[in-house]
Amino acid sequence: MGLRLLYLIFCRLLGCLLLLGRSTAANSAEILALRHEVAVLRRQIKRPRLSWADRAVPSALARQLPPALRRHRLVTRGALLTWHRRMVRWKWHQTPTGPGRPPLSEEIAALIQRLARDNPTWGYVRIHDISGG
Repeated sequence: MGLRLLYLIFCRLLGCLLLLGRSTAANSAEILALRHEVAVLRRQIKRPRLSWADRAVPSALARQLPPALRRHRLVTRGALLTWHRRMVRWKWHQTPTGPGRPPLSEEIAALIQRLARDNPTWGYVRIHDISGG
């Protein structure tokens, strides 16, 4: 998922760099052709299915568009807010994994304490080796 997003971003940046070398007339013609294609596709497809990477690009660019263009996008303001709420909900519902080792079971802890009591001259290194630590 992350690799696909990086690939998409790289392709978009490369496309933007290539646009700098083209004339204004060529850019305008391409924009008109793309707008026509989008209009044709909107007539054919009621609800497109977007992947996570497809959602990330419009979300990042949404605030950069003028309000007149924002109203005619595939992604509405409500959809962006829903995606953001879902992302925040997902982040806070993850089980926290703290640093360090998982806790020992009570049986193993009792065994370690018994070994330490029965053999006071061993020291922690020898008990650690026997208990499988």
